[in-house]
Amino acid sequence: MSAPDRPSVPAAELPLELTEPVVLLDVREDDEWQQGHAPGAVHIPMTEVPSRIGEIDIDAELYVVCRQGGRSLRVVEYLQQIGYDAVNVDDGMVGWQVAGRPLVRDDGADDAKIF
Repeated sequence: MSAPDRPSVPAAELPLELTEPVVLLDVREDDEWQQGHAPGAVHIPMTEVPSRIGEIDIDAELYVVCRQGGRSLRVVEYLQQIGYDAVNVDDGMVGWQVAGRPLVRDDGADDAKIF
C-alpha cells in the first residue's frame, strides 16, 4: 500500500543487511511478530510508536513494515510529521515472505511464517 506523497519500496528491494544505519521498524502486533519477522528488525507495535519514539534513530535509513503496508503507511506519515525520513514497505511482511527473504522467530523455532 502506498500514497503518492509518501516514499515506498517493495520488500524485495530492501537491503538484505539490516545493520547500522539501516533500520527495519516492524510495527505489527506482538502475536504477528512472534509468528515470524525479519532478522535484525526492530519491533515496536504501531500503537506504541509515539511513546517509544526515543528508540528510533532519527538519522537511520528507516523502513517501516507491517503485514501488508497499511499500518506502516500510517506510521510513516506520523514519523514524517515529526521530522523522520521514513519509507513504507508497501507490500509488508507478506511481500517479504513471497520474495523468499529470511524469517526468524524469537523462540528459535524453524517454522516462521507470515501466512
